[in-house]
Amino acid sequence: MFWRGVLGYLPANLVQGVVGLLTIVTFTRLLTPAQFGDYALGFSVMSLIHTAVFVWNEAAMARFWAGSAERRDGADHSAAVYGAWVLLLAVLPLAALVAWLWPLHPGLKYAVLAGIAAIAPRTLVKLAQERRRAAGEVRASALLDMGQTLGGFAIGAGLALAGLGGAAPLIGAGLAAMACLPFVLPTDGRLAVSGRLGLARVRAHAAYGLPVALSLILALVLATTDRFLLARFLDEAAVGVYHAGYSLANRTLDVVFIWLGAAGGPALVMALERGGRDALKTAAQEQAQLMVLLTLPAAVGLAMVAGPLAQLMIGPALSVGAAHVTPWIALSGLLGGLTTYYFHQAFTLSRRTPLLLVAMTVPALANVALNLVLIPRFGLDGALWATPASYALGLAASAQLGGRSLALPIPWRTVGQAAGASLAMALAVSRVPALGGLPELALKAGLGALVYGLIIALLDAGALRSRGHATLSARLARSAA
Repeated sequence: MFWRGVLGYLPANLVQGVVGLLTIVTFTRLLTPAQFGDYALGFSVMSLIHTAVFVWNEAAMARFWAGSAERRDGADHSAAVYGAWVLLLAVLPLAALVAWLWPLHPGLKYAVLAGIAAIAPRTLVKLAQERRRAAGEVRASALLDMGQTLGGFAIGAGLALAGLGGAAPLIGAGLAAMACLPFVLPTDGRLAVSGRLGLARVRAHAAYGLPVALSLILALVLATTDRFLLARFLDEAAVGVYHAGYSLANRTLDVVFIWLGAAGGPALVMALERGGRDALKTAAQEQAQLMVLLTLPAAVGLAMVAGPLAQLMIGPALSVGAAHVTPWIALSGLLGGLTTYYFHQAFTLSRRTPLLLVAMTVPALANVALNLVLIPRFGLDGALWATPASYALGLAASAQLGGRSLALPIPWRTVGQAAGASLAMALAVSRVPALGGLPELALKAGLGALVYGLIIALLDAGALRSRGHATLSARLARSAA
């Protein structure tokens, strides 16, 4: 199931990666630094409300669908999830009223309101997507993802051209989600209506999902506190610079982590449900090896090409500052991705989600404290130093606490191989002269990929070559049969 998901979700994640970079290229040019800062803050508010109110329900859909399908009570499961979603909608008008009455300048106020309005359709599509992902319906889930990603970018860019400022990308995201609803509501609506809304099931979902949501709120605190504090101690333009560099690095790595997580999360649940802990250990080891081999060189490579990449992808008003931000956020993105998409699986698989909340409290509090101390004294650099330090604490806490609930294997040999190959790659790339722009980026990226790929192939790191031969042989045997 894992490798089917890896291949099936590849087109969606390629689209996400391309659109993510185009978003930076487009909106850092169509919006002023202050408007881009409004967008960043509006997006952060949207994410916080979504996570605080709706994510626990989405987590329950993802975690319990496989077991419900095995017991043939999927309709009851859907009825509980969608019934809870309807009740949760009451929060959105309240949030909009608070945003309208809050003394914000008009550009930021409209961005926040646009983000709040986008939450309802986006969460409804998310529930449909989580059900399909948990059921192994890779193609349908991937198509939903691509539709929202492409549609949101296209509509948002058009609205930015029309002069809607920082609210434009958020309005685009909401309208794209609404366009996807006719493709999912008939099927999922019939399934939910045919089931029984059991309050006991909703309570079980909440007991599992609320700690997940609270931990994700802490993750958002970890990821967004710096923006609000930069706005408080500096200005929206500083937020725009920070968000541009942050997006360039973090979004690139996120695409890889989300891709592997979309394939890996359901596969681990299925392995545990059907084969127990032995099957889970085998599946987790395989996933961890691939994750390390792809993300470690990606983070090192981003740091090495930060200058030419920012020149190419980000508007002139933000590119120099963003190039300074990118290497630090590449390190933070690597640590955060490994924590979220691998070590946090121990808590959700074992259903000991309160421990997940404890694990996320450590880096979130550290991030707030470090930013409060460092930003007033060192400005933007203070936020850059605080971010990787906090994520490193989070990884250590999650690995330690996760091992107490359900120990996941760490492929130390593969980690060493990937680190050595990445170091060789960095040394080779550092010899390329600073040509600037696309020529420098192309030379460094091409040389780095070649050096890293050759070393990994020679080492057969993670047994990828051997596994590929075995997979090909199995397919040929099935074809012959």
